[in-house]
Amino acid sequence: MPDLFSVDDSSPDEVATGPVRPLAVRMRPRSLEEIVGQGHLVKPGSPLRRLAQPVEPGSRVGAASLVLWGPPGTGKTTLAHVVSRARGGSFVELSAITAGVKDVRAVMEKARDDRDLHLRATVLFLDEIHRFTKAQQDALLPGVENGWVTLVAATTENPSFSVIAPLLSRSLVLTLEPLSDDDIAELLRRAVDDPRGLDGSLTLSEEALEHLVRLAAGDGRRGLTALEAAAAVATAEFGGERTGDSRTDGDQAGADRAGRGEVGADRAGRGGVGADRAGRGGVGADRAGRGEAGADQAG
Repeated sequence: MPDLFSVDDSSPDEVATGPVRPLAVRMRPRSLEEIVGQGHLVKPGSPLRRLAQPVEPGSRVGAASLVLWGPPGTGKTTLAHVVSRARGGSFVELSAITAGVKDVRAVMEKARDDRDLHLRATVLFLDEIHRFTKAQQDALLPGVENGWVTLVAATTENPSFSVIAPLLSRSLVLTLEPLSDDDIAELLRRAVDDPRGLDGSLTLSEEALEHLVRLAAGDGRRGLTALEAAAAVATAEFGGERTGDSRTDGDQAGADRAGRGEVGADRAGRGGVGADRAGRGGVGADRAGRGEAGADQAG
């Protein structure tokens, strides 16, 4: 059976210079063109695409506030960042889990001053808005109604029941769908090759790709988290050190074992990822599949 990962000796190892951000964060799309899935929201002429276009000087068309409703890992935070980057100005991110009315009012006051004094717009991304009480959501109304902020709120709950009616009437509700298997596979392949991701330092076999796609179950973040865990295990077992373009004995041994089918996607199919150590150590995509690690823990 093919190996789960094998070291690509055409790409030199990068030397870590500090803490590395999670793969899912590094691979966050920077424009609508990079977004995978959600074709019904990003097609030409859609409200979201119009919102994600740069504001033309002298334009009298304001940005509508958004409520993004969908399951975890479908791109709600990504869309908020894309809209903010296109509109320019300030981007403020709050979580309804930790923020209160005082935090919301402080953001509104600063956004109002930025608009009136500096002509700078503010995009407020509020995650988990369904966790806000009615009183907390009421604090958002003045800023949304007067255009101090463009609110982009994310929720996994039906907004008809979790968001107050006055806020809904001032916002555009967009429904995000779980990513398809093809979408997840495209995300994983991109993460393996992209310089922001694994930069081609590892090779993902088709069997392993299929296994990771099944583990993701429509959640892009979960798929990238499982990929990162499996890559860490494979690198620890087969990585070795490089001298120029040649591989060390450890790398060569890993390649030889891959050729004999001793590790890889066959073990992934039996509940392990990357190597038996992933299964025995309880790390990697296997735990992600059981809901014990990765994006499931964050959820």
